[in-house]
Amino acid sequence: MTDAPTTVLPASHPLASGRTSGSPLVRALRGDRPETLPVWFMRQAGRSLPEYRELRVGTAMLDACLDPEMASEITLQPVRRHGVDAGIFFSDIVVPIKLAGVDVEIVPGRGPVLGSPIRSAADVDALGTLDPGALAPISEAVTRTVEQLGDTPLIGFAGAPFTLAAYLVEGGPSKDHSRARTLMHADPETWSRLLGWAAEVSGAFLRAQVLAGASAAQLFDSWVGSLSRADYVHSVAPHSAAALAHVADLGVPRIHFGVGSGEVLRDMTTFGTDTVGVDAVGVDWRLPLDEAVRRVGTGVTVQGNIDPAMLSAPWEVLEAHVRDVVRRGGAARAHVVNLGHGVPPETDPTVLTRIVSLVHELGDGTDGTDRTTGADA
Repeated sequence: MTDAPTTVLPASHPLASGRTSGSPLVRALRGDRPETLPVWFMRQAGRSLPEYRELRVGTAMLDACLDPEMASEITLQPVRRHGVDAGIFFSDIVVPIKLAGVDVEIVPGRGPVLGSPIRSAADVDALGTLDPGALAPISEAVTRTVEQLGDTPLIGFAGAPFTLAAYLVEGGPSKDHSRARTLMHADPETWSRLLGWAAEVSGAFLRAQVLAGASAAQLFDSWVGSLSRADYVHSVAPHSAAALAHVADLGVPRIHFGVGSGEVLRDMTTFGTDTVGVDAVGVDWRLPLDEAVRRVGTGVTVQGNIDPAMLSAPWEVLEAHVRDVVRRGGAARAHVVNLGHGVPPETDPTVLTRIVSLVHELGDGTDGTDRTTGADA
């Protein structure tokens, strides 16, 4: 469990001032069971909202991310509409690598595409550093957002080193990330330096958000499911730990989420005798939450894991699914309700609002069972 925020945080920070320290999200991430079961959605700020689509007309994705006023407004839209228990900062995982000088753009309908892939030691040597001053638009956007959120916490986020490296090596989206996995084994020294670089820029990106007012931090590893457990533990997990270490002294709760991560879920919280350093682990839709708790133990909070495909199902089907997710989440020390991945763009926003109301009606999500011993409390 994360200790209370340290004096490193500015006195005006929402955690240091107490504005968000008692919020359902922060309490749950720290292992408590608040009276209100917290819920937010990954990709809640985005294409499913008509107000987002209207605002984004004529503005490229990365330009929107680096416009503090626009990024703040997009972050706030789903909080206003759905009444979720947290905002998630609107940005993209490739923003810090772009700010470090990498030629990358987000191509509509495809995703991040690099001008020149990084595939050799010389390519890694040529990577630039991230000037702290380049993060000014990020800090400004977070500050603007936090000022309007009141006692609702903002979650900062960054991409995990492996997912960033996968894009860097592949040059764009990939089905199996074979070039990245080949580099991992063919030239482990270059691979380690590349992930070390990615951890540095991603960690700096995350730290800037926390210092500007984010009350929690989440590391996304979108492509971790393409790795074997041995490769993850040996060649990836230490770098994820290094990225998260950038906010370790700030005392904010940390969440680690990966897609297809069932086989490495425990390793995303611990590996060997070391710890990645998280308070909560996100679980995708493939693994029931009670099984996830069995794998990771009761020392961390679980987050998830409504199947995004269910959002288009009839309400009675979706409601039963949400209730089942909440029931299974009762096996954990605490539970933050979320999706097992992001909100699909075709989702009817009213469905998300309805889920929030249902989750809040369900109380703390427990049935009076002691989750450590299995005995009635």
